[in-house]
Amino acid sequence: MPASTAALPPHGEGPAGDRAVQQALETAWPADISPVDEQRLRVLGTSLLRADATGVGRARWPRLFDSAEQEIAPAFATARFRVQAVIARRDGPAGRAVVHLVWAGLDRGGTFTDGRITDLQFIRSVTKGVARWNPEFWH
Repeated sequence: MPASTAALPPHGEGPAGDRAVQQALETAWPADISPVDEQRLRVLGTSLLRADATGVGRARWPRLFDSAEQEIAPAFATARFRVQAVIARRDGPAGRAVVHLVWAGLDRGGTFTDGRITDLQFIRSVTKGVARWNPEFWH
């Protein structure tokens, strides 16, 4: 990342530092997809990460989480999970995108860590004139 990382808040700053993390991420990686697609992808990426980390919303992703995975205890506490920053950017050829998330969470061992990073890849498909973004792969 460029010099903008100097503006990042110290670890443990809490929600007060999230805006600075978001701004640093946007500065380091300028937008290259439409605002509509970016907003859709940000929502999808956040929802998918939350489902994986906390178990909340796994039913929305039946192809990614089978019924056995939905029964597994989540790795992170729902109440102590938050996305600090999220952007969506093009990932190679048109129709491919990556959602880059910076997040914080309390794991089952009781350790709270912020600044966790997850990248989720999505592919755009069009069926009967309706465009959708779908996760490229999982696990």
